[in-house]
Formats: sequence, structure tokens, C-alpha cells
Amino acid sequence: MPITVARFNLVDPNGTPESLSARYRAALEMARYADDRGIDTVQTEEHHGTGNNWLPSPFAFAGAVFGATRRIAVTVSAIIGPLYDPLKVAEDIAVLDLLSGGRLVTVAGIGYRPQEYEQHGVEWARRGRLQDELLETLLKAWTGEPFEFRGRTVRVTPRPFTRPHPLLLVGGSSQAAARRAARLGLPFFPSAHLPELEAYYRERLAEYGTEGFCMMPAAETPLLHIAEDPDRVWAEHGERFLHEAGTYASWQSKDIRSAVRSAAGSVAELRAEGVYRVLTPDEAVAYARGAGEAGNLVLHPLCGGMPLDEGWRSLHLLCEQVLPRLKD
Repeated sequence: MPITVARFNLVDPNGTPESLSARYRAALEMARYADDRGIDTVQTEEHHGTGNNWLPSPFAFAGAVFGATRRIAVTVSAIIGPLYDPLKVAEDIAVLDLLSGGRLVTVAGIGYRPQEYEQHGVEWARRGRLQDELLETLLKAWTGEPFEFRGRTVRVTPRPFTRPHPLLLVGGSSQAAARRAARLGLPFFPSAHLPELEAYYRERLAEYGTEGFCMMPAAETPLLHIAEDPDRVWAEHGERFLHEAGTYASWQSKDIRSAVRSAAGSVAELRAEGVYRVLTPDEAVAYARGAGEAGNLVLHPLCGGMPLDEGWRSLHLLCEQVLPRLKD
């Protein structure tokens, strides 16, 4: 059975403080419902200064999800590592790991939008060195022992719940990211299905004498919405899928490789492309059985500012008409 994921980035291009508050609270209720019905993980992410209210604070959201749930994991995929103060993020992850009993998974990438670096006053040219510092600091900080940081001796407490440390993966689509993960003995999370990069990572593990593993997306990792009538959803809400796909694509350079990259310029092209899919429950069961253990079933119930009632319908159909059949 594939891993089941509920993705939330809280995008709403027409959001007001009142509607966004309702959307955030609905996402927490959805996470609680997903937790009760066996979905494996909530996935969230971060972007800054967007015009469509993309979630900028994934750890705050993760903490709220943990407070509302009992067993579901939260995967932050990904933080933009160089934008963070290393000691502060070490403390934040430690607290979330303790609060959740080890349910937090953090993927650390370096991002691909220079505007976000400019907004945070961080030099784009230093992103690789800052990412190295962040990862090295986290691994030292979570031992609970004193260590040298920027010329002074520091200590981070409390220690996390998870041993030897909370699950931390290095994300990216470059050889530099793969080398960084291998050198530190951390798992590698390619941003797309890149077998040659996984092979490179394994070669570097052998070179450095470290151990790690690769969590690579399947060749196809579509974002899903479940509906009894897909034609209705595409007609009523296709522009919401297209808005998010277009926003994401506008940030990508030719060198960035992503599992959810779209080249569509219209709703019809997006539907034909298959990166975003609206499936009936029967189609979702068939897709999941075909994906097997190699793929994930990624539901995106609030995609692009989706109305809350439509998001709930999608989630209910997944949990009540799809997942029980996959367990048979």
C-alpha cells in the first residue's frame, strides 16, 4: 500500500485575514480527521512574500497539527535552510520532536527564489555555505553537549526525543546536495525522480564512509483531488489548480527539477498533463494499487484556494471510499 499524504500549503490568492483564519483552522480539523482514519503524514512547506498567501511558517503549523493529533507524522518538505538561525531552528525542532513523540520529519533544502533571500537579508551567493553550517550545527546541537559555534561555546537544550536525532533529510536536485547529505551521513531527498542522482549519492556515501538512504519520489507523483464527478471539479475549480501550478512553475529555472513541475498554460492542458489529477474513488483505488509501495498517494484538498466544503468532500471520499478498499 502506498504512503498516504495530506498536503497543506494554505494558498489562497483571494484570502482575507478572516478567510485565511477559517482555512488554517479547517486544515487542523482535516489533519485530526486524517489522523483518526490512518493517513500516514501531513506534508507542508514554506514560501515567503508571495501574493497568494503561501504558508511561510511550517514549524508553527506543524506544532498546531501535533496538538490536534495523536499518531500522524508531519513532513516539512522543505525548509529553506539558509534563511534560518541554526541555533533557533535546532531548538524549535527539538521542542516539536518532544511535543510529538518523534513525529516530525524535516527536509532541508536551499530554495530557488532569490527574492526570499533578499527579503530575509541573506546573501544568495552564500547559500551553500550557510546550508552546510545549518546542518552541521543541528547535528552538534542535538547531542545536548557544548560545542563551538561562530567563535563561541554554546549548548542547546533540551535534547530531542528521537535518538540519535530527529529525522533530518537533505533535499535538492543537484550533486552538491547529494554530496552534502553523504558527507554528513544524512538521508537524501531528491526533489524529483532522479535515479542518476541517487546513484551519485550512494557513490559519495562509499567515498565518505558514511551511511544513509535515499527517499526518492516515484516517476509519477501527481497531486490528487477525489470527486464523484471530476468533470464538475475541473469546470468549477480548474483555475485553482492552474493558479498553483503556474505560480510554482514561474519560480522554477531550467536547472530546477521537481516532481510536480507543470508546463500547462490552460486548464485543459493541465488536466491532460496529469501533474494535477481529479480522480473518482474507483480511479483512486486503481491508481493506488498501481503505485504500490513505490509511490505515494498525495491528496491536496485545499489546492489553490479550494473552497473548504470541496476540500472536505475530497478528504471524506479518500478516507471513506478509497483507503478502506486498499486495506482489504
